Amino acid sequence: MSGLVGLGMGYLTLRLRGAFFSIATLALAVVLQTLVVNWNYVGGSRGAYVIRPAEDPVLHLPYIQYLFLVMLVLALVAIVIARTIEHSKLGYGFATIRDDELAAEASGVPTLKLKLIATVISGALMGMAGAPFPYYIGYLQPTSAFALEYAVNSIAMPMIGGTTTWIGPLIGAILLGSLQQITTVTISSAVNLLIVGVLLVAFVIIAPNGLVGLWHRCFEAIEHGRKLARSGKSA
Repeated sequence: MSGLVGLGMGYLTLRLRGAFFSIATLALAVVLQTLVVNWNYVGGSRGAYVIRPAEDPVLHLPYIQYLFLVMLVLALVAIVIARTIEHSKLGYGFATIRDDELAAEASGVPTLKLKLIATVISGALMGMAGAPFPYYIGYLQPTSAFALEYAVNSIAMPMIGGTTTWIGPLIGAILLGSLQQITTVTISSAVNLLIVGVLLVAFVIIAPNGLVGLWHRCFEAIEHGRKLARSGKSA
């Protein structure tokens, strides 16, 4: 269902570019929140309580531990899918769009089709990740489900880790998630959004390609220095 929603949103917005695309996606998020608020079947503005069992019926583990295993498996599935796509023909098409969309389109790459596929896959993976989450928190309401924190984190994690390879978002998710958990325990969860904003600004200025890009840049600089040192010795 989330993949179909991603397809519909992509079809409506991907023909737009720049600020118009950002405004359209933000407007669609507001429309979805308004729909949920007025939908009595899902609780409307009151929200809904999700009652979880004491233990799962298969492994007979405490349900919180069972949810941890489920989320861990889903994370591994998402990583495998991302890595498989990166080294496939589809991934090369995504890379050309990322580098230069106009040049890719001029070279015959079906950019709109590939972007629609990307929105379907992204929507499906996000829905897959969000499905067990209500059983973890126990209560859902529109203001929390459509909170700005989720949208900002989904942007910040790949930006911090790096968007040029599958391991970048994984690194960003581990670092940012760990930092937010530490901050929640030691200071307050209200500081999390401030931390994300500061990190986003810092990485956009210092390392626009994320930690992976920064590592590659440092490695290339070291290799260049070694080559210069070798050429100086041979001379």
